[in-house]
This record gives sequence, C-alpha cells and structure tokens, in this order.
Amino acid sequence: MDDSTWTLTDGHAGNRRQAEALAAALGRDARAWTLDARTPWRWASPRRLPGSRHAFGPDFAQALRLGRAALPDLAIGCGRQAALATRLLHAHGCRTVQILDPRIASRHFDLVVAPSHDGLEGRNVISLLGSLHPVDDLWLAAARREFAALGELPGPRTALLLGGPSDHARHAAGDWEALLDRVAGVVREEGGSVLATASRRTPPAVVARMRERLGWLPGIAWAGAEDGPNPYAGLLGWADRIVCTADSVNMLSEACATDVPVHAAGIDGLRGRPRRFAESLLGLGRVRPLDGGLSSWPVTPLRETARVARDVAARLGL
Repeated sequence: MDDSTWTLTDGHAGNRRQAEALAAALGRDARAWTLDARTPWRWASPRRLPGSRHAFGPDFAQALRLGRAALPDLAIGCGRQAALATRLLHAHGCRTVQILDPRIASRHFDLVVAPSHDGLEGRNVISLLGSLHPVDDLWLAAARREFAALGELPGPRTALLLGGPSDHARHAAGDWEALLDRVAGVVREEGGSVLATASRRTPPAVVARMRERLGWLPGIAWAGAEDGPNPYAGLLGWADRIVCTADSVNMLSEACATDVPVHAAGIDGLRGRPRRFAESLLGLGRVRPLDGGLSSWPVTPLRETARVARDVAARLGL
C-alpha cells in the first residue's frame, strides 16, 4: 500500500474498479478509501456544507486536520460521494483526479476524467469513450490462466453478460426471455458452449430463468457466490464472442476491450447517457445489435485506460 496515492469511492464495484484501474495504469499502488458519507453530506455531495471535513468519519477528518504530512500526493476519486472528498483534498494542496462528471465546476479538481457521453468540456477535462477498466492483453492472459478449465469447453464459446434495470434502461419480461432463447438457440444449432453471468442488478426471476434455459447446455451459468468463485474475468478471456446487455456502460466497455465481436442487447430500451454510448459503439462498428444469428466480423479492441493514464501523468507531471 502506497500512502502517496489514495483511491476514494463509495465502494460500489463500478466506481471502485475505475479508480483502481487508473491508479494501476499510472503504476501507483494506492490506499483504497471506501467512503460512507454521513447525513446531510450524503445528500449534498459534492457541494460543501459547514463542517464538510467531518462528512466521512473521524479518520478522514483527522487526516485533513493534520494537513499535508498526512495527505496523499495524488487522490483519485470516482462517483458523487468521492467528489466531495477529492474537492476537500484539492483545497488542502493534493493533486486530484475526479472520475465521472462531478456535477460542479471542474476547477475544484486538478483533472476530471469523464466519458464523452456526459458532454463535459473544459481545459482540465479528459474525455474518453466508455469507462476506465483494467482489461488489456495481459489482463486477459492472466484471466485465461486463472480460469483454464473454461478453455476446455467446446467452441465457439459464447459469453453472455446480463445486467438489469436502471434509471436509464427498461427491460420487459419478454425481452429477457427473447434474449435467453436467442442465445440458447444459436448454441444449440452451432454447437459450442455458453458462459453466462448475471450481475447484482439482474432480477431474481431472470437469474432463475437463465439457469433453467441455459443450464442444460455445455458451459456455466454464474449468478453469485453459491456458484463458486466469480468467473467474470475468465468469461472475457475465453469468449469467442460476447452477448452483453447494453444497460451497463462499465460492462459494455469491458466487453469491447476484448478482441472478439460484441452483440449488444436491449439498446432500444436505453435512454440518456447509456444510449449515447451504445450509439457511439454502433457508429464505430465495435458492437452490433443482437438480431438474428451471432455473426462475426473483424474488431479493434476499445481500450482507453492506458491513453487516459498517459494524459494524466503528462498533465500532472507524475
């Protein structure tokens, strides 16, 4: 652990993954802070209220009180709660990078890294397509070693990544059924195997249907700790093609960082920023809508993390 670098998130997997991915790409072994903002700062973040240094409990407040000797050289935050913490650290002289649109002026941070579908602009804003993540050739190779047994499954191996409803994504019951039927039908006709995983947002009824509809096919269907270690990395590493619901920018970004075709499901049910991201991928030809069979085409992996890290290092003199 390197106290010269902190990552700060609310602990949500997507936010934590982005902050840690950027720290790793910068070659910095960071101390991870999981923030649990107290009321009223939980509601107001990242806006400052009186006594904001107490927003995240006594340890964080003590570090701020002690000043530069107790604070990091670089703080990387991701998410709205973290934006208050990085704002406070910036005011104490730390170099700060805030990931995702903080919904306040970017001048409160040294740099803001935001997806282009957020539409954020500014001299200290670095835009990227999608989200930050660790997926590259080395990561995929390590995943194949860790989950070598998946490589013994018959090909083509179809990875199925299921998300769930959100404020920007609608999923009708019939949509889930059609998706599972499509994947099962293709695997049944072509042979091969299916590598399916659900997420925390996948409705329990859909998880049950996934097990029922795909469980008889060669492969795996993972939905939680009861199914053993999470094989998500292995699914990306061993897939010959990927079917991914388009409701998660993080999940779709990581699927597109592989070197296999990605078929996006549920695009018509998207709105707002996830819809703009999906349409960008369609325009680039990196994904295709899930319709008919699972065709193949030459792809270029979408990997923004290394580029963003180089830009951050150059701008901050790291």
